[in-house]
Amino acid sequence: MSDRLGEWDYRIVFTASGPPFVELIQGPPGSPWDASKGARFDHIGFWTSDVRQGSRRLEEEGMPVDFSGCPYGRPFAYHRMDSIGARIELVDVSRQAGFLGAWHPERLSRRCL
Repeated sequence: MSDRLGEWDYRIVFTASGPPFVELIQGPPGSPWDASKGARFDHIGFWTSDVRQGSRRLEEEGMPVDFSGCPYGRPFAYHRMDSIGARIELVDVSRQAGFLGAWHPERLSRRCL
């Protein structure tokens, strides 16, 4: 799927099996998904009931915000976790049903049983 956030166009796809879900995302230089230096392990994502509260907690634990989608109307945030050389992504759980419906509809129907 292709999408746009702020000034950046990006492409994203998820694995068909899971969890865990593997996400491949490509964005232009200077974007939160800048791939100009080549492919890499970028982040581990978690669902959260409150992105802002979760972000504060991660900052208090020494993981600063690297990028927040909240100012763009997207409830997610990336935090740098230097000890693993990657980022932690928090995504508001209100987006989970939409994610499953778009990428894994069979998993959504099983959750509703």
